[in-house]
Amino acid sequence: MKIGLVLPKVPAYSETFFLNKIKGLQKNGHTVIVFANSTEKSNYIASKVKIAPTLSGNIIRVAFVSFFNLMYSFLFHFKVSIRLYKLERQDGLSFSQSIKNIIANAHILSESLDWLHFGFGTMVFNREHVAQAIGAKMAVSFRGFDIGIYPLKNPNCYLKLWGKVDKIHVISNDIKELVLKNGFKGKAEIIKITPAIDTSFFKNNEQSFTSLKNNFITIARLHWKKGLVDTLEALSLLKKEGVSFHYTIIGEGDAYERLKFAVHQLDIINEVTFTGKISPELVKDKLNNADLYLQYSIQEGFCNAVLEAQAMGLLCVVSDAEGLSENVLDGETGWVVSSSNPKYLANKIKEVINLNEIEKNRIIIRAKERIKREFNLQKQQQEFVDFYKIKD
Repeated sequence: MKIGLVLPKVPAYSETFFLNKIKGLQKNGHTVIVFANSTEKSNYIASKVKIAPTLSGNIIRVAFVSFFNLMYSFLFHFKVSIRLYKLERQDGLSFSQSIKNIIANAHILSESLDWLHFGFGTMVFNREHVAQAIGAKMAVSFRGFDIGIYPLKNPNCYLKLWGKVDKIHVISNDIKELVLKNGFKGKAEIIKITPAIDTSFFKNNEQSFTSLKNNFITIARLHWKKGLVDTLEALSLLKKEGVSFHYTIIGEGDAYERLKFAVHQLDIINEVTFTGKISPELVKDKLNNADLYLQYSIQEGFCNAVLEAQAMGLLCVVSDAEGLSENVLDGETGWVVSSSNPKYLANKIKEVINLNEIEKNRIIIRAKERIKREFNLQKQQQEFVDFYKIKD
């Protein structure tokens, strides 16, 4: 089977979700082609890569690239190009937009595939007919932003997609509910395949919880949806109550200055450290020296970092944003609290750090066992192999 995977950019070394999926499919005899918008290849050698035409920048260069790709498509892939043009026109697109879509998707039109899988929902715009044009089945993955936030700014943005997609992949039950709320009428099968982690790398063989250091940690892109301001406000309340702690934030992003200012405003400069982006080995080391993992997101598809923290034996307190309540089972493998309520979060943190060692160890052991059993890479690989099987 030949599977095309459409992504914004070529997967980086750290993007285990896509890399593991590709390796699993190849191991089972399938061919995978990555179609990406970005020319950044990140030393990627796992499969064949085709980069989309660059249609921005210097107007003369764009005109040349457009003309070349249009001529190439019609000269060497005439039937597919004509088919796409007719499908676009039948769907009400103008002549110029139909031609633009042929140009923009020339790198895909040149391939014969069994499946064309869009790695994010937002990758499908102006490509809704491409799979049909090349005679492939279409699959689309929905995670967090593309179904939880983007449709709020762009209502009904997926209506054109719903009648054309053959299978939908979601990473949590909450994401599935969002798909249904955004107009999907149930014509295609929705399959949940959660993220997974390398449980042979992220592991801690310690059998009991003995630390009393109150070292808290979060691994996240510095973005408003991660709820880091709310987290900092909760920690400032703990400081006022005399609770000593140190909080490490790993990651980078546009909200860095806002967060640094918040730390200053809340008078917790000495209690908070920003590390920026660090290697997986250093991440593991930081997790190994922490006690409590916090992921108080406002919106979250699932979050691999929470899986890694549980595998490393950290106590985890997360918000109830989308997939987090499936990632952590409240009261069994960690704690799930309502988002956007710093006072409530502060109380929960205080409650957790005051638990006796027997209760802490009970939670940790259950979490580690569940991660190893339910969120390992081998299980995820098999689920994606099964995803592309066509039922009789």
